[in-house]
Amino acid sequence: MLAIRLQRVGAKKNPMYRVAVTESASARDSRVHEILGTYNPQTKPESMTLDLARYTHWVGAGARPSDSVRTLVVRNKAALQAAAEAKVAAAAPAVTEAPAS
Repeated sequence: MLAIRLQRVGAKKNPMYRVAVTESASARDSRVHEILGTYNPQTKPESMTLDLARYTHWVGAGARPSDSVRTLVVRNKAALQAAAEAKVAAAAPAVTEAPAS
């Protein structure tokens, strides 16, 4: 079974986490299928980046988010959606009007 959980990275006493899709039976820092984003509890306020499209894909495929990841996604849902919309808007080609002849 797949799990979406936090994977600790960063220096000693300076934690930072990756949101990763991995096998539920494997160790915390073992091989991952995909890294979906990051979570930094050291910033004020805490910051989180997450690819919501890939998150919903993996949840739809049967991956279960851990309690921590589920709580963080719910807490930061509005900011994550705004970031996703901004990313889509930036990737879309700019529509320019043709000059009138």
